[in-house]
Amino acid sequence: MIDVVVSGVLFDMDGTLVDSTAVVEAAWTRFGDEHGLDPAEILGFSHGRQTIDTIQRFLPDLPRAEQQVIVDTMIAAEIDYVEGIVEVPGAATFVRRLQDLGVPIALVTSAPRELAVKRMIAAGVPVPDALVPSEDAERSKPHPEGYLRGAALLGVPAERCLAFEDAPAGVEAAVASGATTVVVGELSSPVTEGLPRIAGYDGLTVEREGSAFRVRG
Repeated sequence: MIDVVVSGVLFDMDGTLVDSTAVVEAAWTRFGDEHGLDPAEILGFSHGRQTIDTIQRFLPDLPRAEQQVIVDTMIAAEIDYVEGIVEVPGAATFVRRLQDLGVPIALVTSAPRELAVKRMIAAGVPVPDALVPSEDAERSKPHPEGYLRGAALLGVPAERCLAFEDAPAGVEAAVASGATTVVVGELSSPVTEGLPRIAGYDGLTVEREGSAFRVRG
C-alpha cells in the first residue's frame, strides 16, 4: 500500500520502467560463456549495477584498460539491440501522468545515457529531462550518489522524493539517499523488508496536494 506526499519522483530504469530482461541476460550469458564463468552467478551480482563493476568483480586481475574494452564492447552491442524491450506494465501512462501534473521526475540508471534513452524510447516510456546515467555518477549503486544527484537536479531534497527500484543494489542506494522507496516486481531480500511494493503502475494514482503531490496505490 502506497499513500505518500512527495515533491519529486526518482526512477531506476531496467526492471523498473523498462523490461529489458532478455537483452541483459543474453549479454551476460555471452560474457560468461566467453570467460568460463557461470552466467547465473554473474546475473545475481550484476542487476542494478554499472557494467564496469561486474567486470571488475569477475575479472579482477585483468588490467583496467582491458576491463574497459570489454565494457565498451558490451554496451556497443546492446545500444542498437532493442527487440523485445517493453515497458513495465503501466509505466508509460504513469510517467505521462506525473509530467502532466508537473511533478519533477529524474531517471537514475546504471546504464550509460545513450543506452538508457534508446531503451526508454523502444519501450514507449517518456524520457525525463533530468537524467543521471552511469557516466554522471562516480560511485555506482548501492552508493546513493546517483539518487542524491537526481534529487539535486530536481531541486528537491531526496527525503522529499519517492523512488522506484527493482534491484538489491538499487533499493539499497535509494533507501540510503533518504527517499521513500517502492520495490517494483518480485525482489525479496533483507533490504526490501518493510518497503511498499508494486507489480506495475496501473493501480497508482497521483493528485496535486498544494505544492506537493500525493501518490496512492
